[in-house]
Amino acid sequence: MEGCPEKMNLKSLLLSSDEKTVRVLRRVLSDLEISVEHCDSSDAAVRRITRHRFEAIIVDCAGREDAVDVLRATKAAPVNKRALSIVLVENDVGLKGGFEMGAHFVLHKPLAVERAKGSFRAVRALMKSERRLQMRVPVEIPVVCIGTARYSARTVDLCEGGMAIQFTGRKAKENSMRFAFELPSVSDKSVHEKFELAGELAWEGDEYRAGVRFKDVSDSQRSSLRKWLASQLPENEPDDPPVVCRLKDLSDGACYLTTHTPFPKFSRVILSVPDVTPAVRTAGIVRLAHPEFGMGVEFQRSTPEQQNEVRQIIEVLRRGVESIEVHVEPDGLEVGHDEKPRAAHSPADDALIHLFRQQARAPVEVFLQQLQLRQPQESR
Repeated sequence: MEGCPEKMNLKSLLLSSDEKTVRVLRRVLSDLEISVEHCDSSDAAVRRITRHRFEAIIVDCAGREDAVDVLRATKAAPVNKRALSIVLVENDVGLKGGFEMGAHFVLHKPLAVERAKGSFRAVRALMKSERRLQMRVPVEIPVVCIGTARYSARTVDLCEGGMAIQFTGRKAKENSMRFAFELPSVSDKSVHEKFELAGELAWEGDEYRAGVRFKDVSDSQRSSLRKWLASQLPENEPDDPPVVCRLKDLSDGACYLTTHTPFPKFSRVILSVPDVTPAVRTAGIVRLAHPEFGMGVEFQRSTPEQQNEVRQIIEVLRRGVESIEVHVEPDGLEVGHDEKPRAAHSPADDALIHLFRQQARAPVEVFLQQLQLRQPQESR
């Protein structure tokens, strides 16, 4: 299709003046097919961040003020506001210091090649997921925008996370609406599949144009939309295999999983247990990440469908406990995240979620001590 995005290498920007760190990361990222643009000054890094898109920004915080400036510039740059922020820290800074700078993922120096490669495998899978989420297909189809009134529009382009539209009559003044449209079936072009998705106007442009960000998309809707988008692209990039984890702890609202390749904090993920019939799966958000050890995942339960999925997977996990494999796949990055519990998703009486938030920046040893104290009080 003319105008469709071509396959591109994943791109990262690295700020570091440490020659050994640069050498290790060039080797690791090259093996993972991630290109590296190296900057040895924060000024040079900020200039690149404001003008060019990267899937990941990697910052060596040997110069703390420079690192903070670069991470702040990343969040402020429209082209890179969804980029992954990865901070490299010395032991005296630690996880807490790295996360306080606004990082999604924190790695300790000095870096060893194989250890760093293991950590960046999960990062790469999330980078792919984020890029796919933003990959836009130019298409013009009618859209009905449903709020307190109805508005007519046509799409300009469409991606997994939203779309650009142009109103064909009066322009909507409200923010949150539902958007109804139809797409030709991938298997039978004469059949049209109907979508009605909740969303919000994310930006406004000239000539009655606006950007729409989808919200609370169901797994079935996301799967159908993803298949259609993939059918329009010249080359469908394969996903990385899921990360295989073991269950360490479980509550009604969350779980802690051990793995050498955890996903970064605030990753949206899909958890599944493949070795049961029927297979079970549910959505979650990574609330804390311990490199080379594990991650804490809060289940998403904002819709009846999600609540049912969580109940099913908890039943399976409680039967299998630590002997069962849990497969985890990335589903993008949570944008506009915060550290405060939200009543719709985080019950105040869930002790495991409370522990995640309380110990989110603590070293893994401290977290595991607190986890051990909790476990005898909890029945699985």
